[in-house]
Amino acid sequence: MANVLLGVTGCIAAYKAALILRELQEMGHDVQVVMTRHAAEFVGPITFEALSGRKVWMEMFGHATEGGIEHIEVARRSDLFLVAPATANVLAKFAAGVADDFLSTVQLSATCPIIVAPAMNVEMWRHPATQENLEKLKQRGVHIVYPESGYLACGVTGEGRLAEVNAIVEAVRSVLDRSTELAGRRFVVTAGPTCEEIDPVRFLTNRSSGKMGYALARRAVSRGASVILISGPTRLEPPAGVEFVPVRTAREMQQQVYRHFPDADVLIMAAAVGDYAVDANPQKIKRQETLTLSLKMTEDILAGLPPRDRQIVVGFAVESENMAENAVAKLRHKHLDLMVANDVAAFASDFNRVLLLSRDGNRTELDLMLKTEVAERILDEVAALVQARVGAPR
Repeated sequence: MANVLLGVTGCIAAYKAALILRELQEMGHDVQVVMTRHAAEFVGPITFEALSGRKVWMEMFGHATEGGIEHIEVARRSDLFLVAPATANVLAKFAAGVADDFLSTVQLSATCPIIVAPAMNVEMWRHPATQENLEKLKQRGVHIVYPESGYLACGVTGEGRLAEVNAIVEAVRSVLDRSTELAGRRFVVTAGPTCEEIDPVRFLTNRSSGKMGYALARRAVSRGASVILISGPTRLEPPAGVEFVPVRTAREMQQQVYRHFPDADVLIMAAAVGDYAVDANPQKIKRQETLTLSLKMTEDILAGLPPRDRQIVVGFAVESENMAENAVAKLRHKHLDLMVANDVAAFASDFNRVLLLSRDGNRTELDLMLKTEVAERILDEVAALVQARVGAPR
């Protein structure tokens, strides 16, 4: 069914990786193992080679693969990368982008979904550095199978014991199911702020960080969609696998949305498009006691969309008061399929608390969570709408 790369690190729970491998094989997956040197102190590579029938990768400079570089080819062939158990050291490497052995180098090369199942001493698990590393990985879309609480090898009881094999295998099933559910679908996602020039050195903008739109684009790719990301200026790196279209002004964003929308199955307008522009002065405006700017409204991109052909359109409403009422009004006025309403406090934050409003009147209020998790919940709703309305991929 799928090519699963199983990473095994140096932990007493490494023996459970053999059980995980067997379960994945019984599901029909082809499993290849990559180990750290410390993992081999607990379970020898010959065990995994016998179970998988495949070479176990451990050394950075082994035999070259035909036509490619080892870690790149291994990553490219994989539909999913599971690391179980994942030590605190490996989590730190992944979070920092360190690539000093075969496993960490493959992780840095992988574009497929990644799952980590941590296992370690309770103090190591609770350490702020470990928790910060986990947050970084979650923000990048890495799936975490959290450890359980119980009796640990160090002789104490607490969090840190590797999750049960069935829980890890179920996580693999869930992620693989998601990774293909939007295959063949074409998404256009907008993100970030827009900027309107005042003069050659000044401009109007807003506090949008772009994090919500980038998370949506990244997670849509991980579910198999083809994604065009139209983004205003941000400090974020475009997610791997997207077609990136940088814009600056509201007018430029409108032009790109209207250009790509006719071929899209889904449009998600997560960008904070400026409501006002100004006639820019070609020369720098000199400092003066008072300055009056004449602002004019920008065009409403969603309200002016071309006629739709079964496409799903998702809008965002950022409000500082009467959030639900204002969002419902926008949902109806702009003829949207789904409205994501959130508070202005979410700007520039890694977290968001949103209200999902659908055309048929359904309301779902999400608790405060990472924007990566909010993106998954939004895409759950979008996937259901696509399945119900759009039909087979065009």
